[in-house]
Amino acid sequence: MVEAWYMDDSAEDQRKPHRCEPGRPVSLDQLQQLGVFYWKLDANKYEDDPELEKIRKEKNYCWMDIITICKDKLPNYEEKIKMFYEEHLHLDDEIRYILDGSGYFDVRDKEDKWIRIFMEKGDMITLPAGIYHRFTLDETNYVKAMRLFVGEPVWTAYNRPADHFEIRGQYLQFLTQRA
Repeated sequence: MVEAWYMDDSAEDQRKPHRCEPGRPVSLDQLQQLGVFYWKLDANKYEDDPELEKIRKEKNYCWMDIITICKDKLPNYEEKIKMFYEEHLHLDDEIRYILDGSGYFDVRDKEDKWIRIFMEKGDMITLPAGIYHRFTLDETNYVKAMRLFVGEPVWTAYNRPADHFEIRGQYLQFLTQRA
């Protein structure tokens, strides 16, 4: 089961857990209130997993690729790690399925506080278009993930502030309807 918590304000290494003291865990229900959805799948059979195929069909995730993030596999590794950790949003949902390794997705809550979501092998997550978020590896410095898209992939990240985008306004409207 996925684990999520409110982050501390430390400027220490981004790859550390950064748990508030005392801890403030975040439930799947709380994540869903932000539009974040989660599945636990069997990553050992991702190539022919009927559960993954069912989700892909239901959500219309018709395009996918696999990315390995580690020093030996990702060109311009240091630059990419910094880029992934910049707070940003996308105009489309971000769907990631961890096939091996682990890392963190950080998302903003309704009060603009950071929630850290620990992702490991078998975890699949959808971050809604318009949510401010970022990604980092954990201290293992390795993750292999499937990236899924509805239609052709769009790789553009818009760093904060990006409140002028219509999708950001739609996301904020979604949050107020959940209140």
